[in-house]
Amino acid sequence: MKYFASKIGYFLLTVWAAVTLNFLIPRLQPGDPAEVMVRRLSGETGQVDPAQVEAVRAMLGQPTGSLWSQYWDYLGALLSGDFGVSFTYFPFPVTEVIAKALPWTVLLVGLTQVLSFVIGTLLGAWAAWRRNSRFDGFISIGSTFIGNLQTFWIGLLILFFGAYELGWFPASGGYGYTTPGWNGQFVADVIAHAFLPALTLMVTAPIGFILGMRNTMVMTLGEDYIRLARAEGLSDRTVALKYAARNALLPSVTNFALSLGALFGGSILVETIFDYPGLGRLIGEATSNRDFPLMQALLLFTILAVLVANLITDLLYGVLDPRARKES
Repeated sequence: MKYFASKIGYFLLTVWAAVTLNFLIPRLQPGDPAEVMVRRLSGETGQVDPAQVEAVRAMLGQPTGSLWSQYWDYLGALLSGDFGVSFTYFPFPVTEVIAKALPWTVLLVGLTQVLSFVIGTLLGAWAAWRRNSRFDGFISIGSTFIGNLQTFWIGLLILFFGAYELGWFPASGGYGYTTPGWNGQFVADVIAHAFLPALTLMVTAPIGFILGMRNTMVMTLGEDYIRLARAEGLSDRTVALKYAARNALLPSVTNFALSLGALFGGSILVETIFDYPGLGRLIGEATSNRDFPLMQALLLFTILAVLVANLITDLLYGVLDPRARKES
């Protein structure tokens, strides 16, 4: 019980720290969102009327008073589920804006993460089993090289060739001129629009799983119980799958759980490059427009999702591995 209590206590303390930082960080940014909105309406060269700025502040419901009183108001609003109104998508509430973008990110990032985990784990396990072979060298060197490439650069290349040079897939958006609904035409349209962003993510997303699984399994293959299994005459298939890969899989599962927790963050660069209507693009818009309510809600949901995934992983470690409870 001490192990589980310490993990839950650490989780609650981290949540409080995350909530507090989420309150402070947007307020440390320079600029006034009301002034930005007025300047945008009047043009870059237009004069900004202070009365208009004050009117926009009142319309947006920007917090007033001391920082301390704003903090308590912020905590009270969080407990009641009130995240305010989005400045960018005024007058829609933040929760409604996020609810519309969430399915797109779950479809794109969630599916690519699952595929990356499966493909990366299988390739990493096979490379470790065939250690020092040509396949191992190709996978290790290739993964290291591709892993150092920037995602936005890969995305721009894929966009240029896939959409503009070859014209095989749409360049931007979540869907075209089809009517949204559960019909074959719309589903095919959504898949076509998601293909290039998904391909961009799939180039780099499996790298961590490949290298992590390979390195862990190479260490596992050097353990005494693996040599004993071979000495007992067990087949290579049994040793590889039942003993080596199974025990080496636990760190990869942890990384996979954390990557799912980061789902709320989406993929800012990829969604921005392809103008994909997910949470990543929302984060970029909220940051550039100083949309504090939307920015705070997205950051908070991202942090909470990662922390919850981390807590679940820690609790599962305590159940599956008695050594973790003993060491605590």
